[in-house]
Amino acid sequence: MHTTIKLSLLTTLLLNTHLIAGETLDEITVTSATKTSQKLSDVTSNINVITAQEIEERHYTTVNEALNALAGVSFTSNGGLGATSSIKIRGFDNSKVLVIVDGIRYNDISSSAGATFGHLMASDIESIEVLKGAQSGVWGADAAAGVINVITKGAKEGLNFHATQEFGSFKSLSTNVGGSYKNDNFYIKASHNVVDSDSFTSQAPEGEELDKFEDDGYNNKTSNLKAGFNITPTNKIDISHTVIDSQKSYDQSVYEGIFPNSTLNRTASANSQAVSHNKATLSSINFNHIDSFNEVDVYAKKSDFKRNNPQEFTSLYEGEVKEYGLKSKIPYLKESFVLWGGDYKKFEDKGSINKSFTNKAVFVTNYNKFNNVLGGDAIITESLRHDMYDEFDNETTGKIGLKYSPNYLKGFSTALNYGTAYNVPSSFQLYSFYGNPDMKPEITKGYDVNIAYKDLSLTYFNNEIEDIIDYDFSTKKYANVQEKSKLKGFEAEYSTTIADTVGLTLGYSKIDAKDHNGNDLQRRINESVKFALDYYATDDLHLGINGQYIGEREDTDFATYATVETGKYTVANFTANYEVDKHMSVYGKVDNITDKEYQTVYGYAASPRAVYAGIKLTY
Repeated sequence: MHTTIKLSLLTTLLLNTHLIAGETLDEITVTSATKTSQKLSDVTSNINVITAQEIEERHYTTVNEALNALAGVSFTSNGGLGATSSIKIRGFDNSKVLVIVDGIRYNDISSSAGATFGHLMASDIESIEVLKGAQSGVWGADAAAGVINVITKGAKEGLNFHATQEFGSFKSLSTNVGGSYKNDNFYIKASHNVVDSDSFTSQAPEGEELDKFEDDGYNNKTSNLKAGFNITPTNKIDISHTVIDSQKSYDQSVYEGIFPNSTLNRTASANSQAVSHNKATLSSINFNHIDSFNEVDVYAKKSDFKRNNPQEFTSLYEGEVKEYGLKSKIPYLKESFVLWGGDYKKFEDKGSINKSFTNKAVFVTNYNKFNNVLGGDAIITESLRHDMYDEFDNETTGKIGLKYSPNYLKGFSTALNYGTAYNVPSSFQLYSFYGNPDMKPEITKGYDVNIAYKDLSLTYFNNEIEDIIDYDFSTKKYANVQEKSKLKGFEAEYSTTIADTVGLTLGYSKIDAKDHNGNDLQRRINESVKFALDYYATDDLHLGINGQYIGEREDTDFATYATVETGKYTVANFTANYEVDKHMSVYGKVDNITDKEYQTVYGYAASPRAVYAGIKLTY
């Protein structure tokens, strides 16, 4: 590996912060900002990209771990691998983040908690785009906090094969195998990933040794198939199919006494036994046509979710989303385009609720890039979308973005984005025993302002939510809260290289998230610092350390219903990679190297120090 290759790897690792100078940003493209491929430097939106290189160098096991490296993003988890977890973007909770995998919705309509991040493994991912801010003007419902676009790896030219195996703490064993073939006429790619771990107890009284309690194991089998062929030089078909099949042991909460005088017994809870089975199937087919006038995509997509919790009061959940749509991209002038289209979605809960509703939508985005305007380059993007639900009132949402880069100050840019968004209630919130069929969607309005200069980026954001959906303890039903909740804050990101061998990434966020009464929203981190240092000691050896400092974070102790503190700690991880030859590499990693005891959700365990080692073969 020569120095130029070493620099390329460093640059790729640093791309996740979108802070490198303009010519470097031209090396990567994104699709989530406007639903079409664009250079990262041409996007007005505040967006981070996590690349395959970063995932592989730092050996993230789950998408949660990769996302947690970003400023303004955090996650909480009710235990170890596979446990219920929640991603929070700029203080918004999980249900307000739209997640798409290879263009297919991953949000489960039968769940009130949004996408099930705990089962998304990171082994077969090409990139993760994290688009922050209200995005319903482009994507429709459930994108108030932003969009997470997960893109799995595609086929490479010729015949290729890879295999990776990792083993380590908690009797963990992970295996990933895959192969692909691609020529000028067609391609096919398949991969299969298995994660199996005894893990550790889900629930644990604070301060207790985890070894005192039974383990809550996890098994995940993820398979992915992609294929496509060219019908003619201007027409092609692409298909994608992903199956995520997992089983998780977890701890049920054990209460003593009779409601409302019952109390939580944490020791009994930590030794309880329950098992959940989850299966997600994501499929799509896309027809693409390109001519001298426009590019057209006609597609059909389906998301199917099955969750079975035999020990629970309601044991079986099944949600399904079918989507059909068309979009057309029409270029004009030198660097401008209009993208328009429409889609139809059917949301169906096939479990005990057995209800469905539909949505029809039309959308349009206009993009203009002007050179030599006021001595620089100016970009403006406008998006508008109209959604028609059979269960709710129609919603019209929009988004506008402006970006300016002066010629006289190379590496400097400033951007402003404003958008509106809405979130619809889940079928559980509408029709279950705790549901309320009269609820209406939440409405969000927000903006962010970004200033970037070379390696440094500063962003201020401000969001307001009205008609927020919440559980009303007085009526024991879900309801819309009339007062507004406000979430605002600040992010700073810095990335640089040192002496051609060291990459440094720093991220800082300060978030003020208040509910309608002006109280801090629970489980939100008010202040955090993310850090990563990557050192290429030789041409073949890479060493890295990454981690985070978490500031104040409040939660509720459901044994006493008192407010408790779950923040104020630092966790660091170490990785080492050695390239034996062009076909084989070995690696090791240590999570939580100081063996810090902490909990992201009060009463639920987080990983102690854990050690892993692996080998990767590529042909």
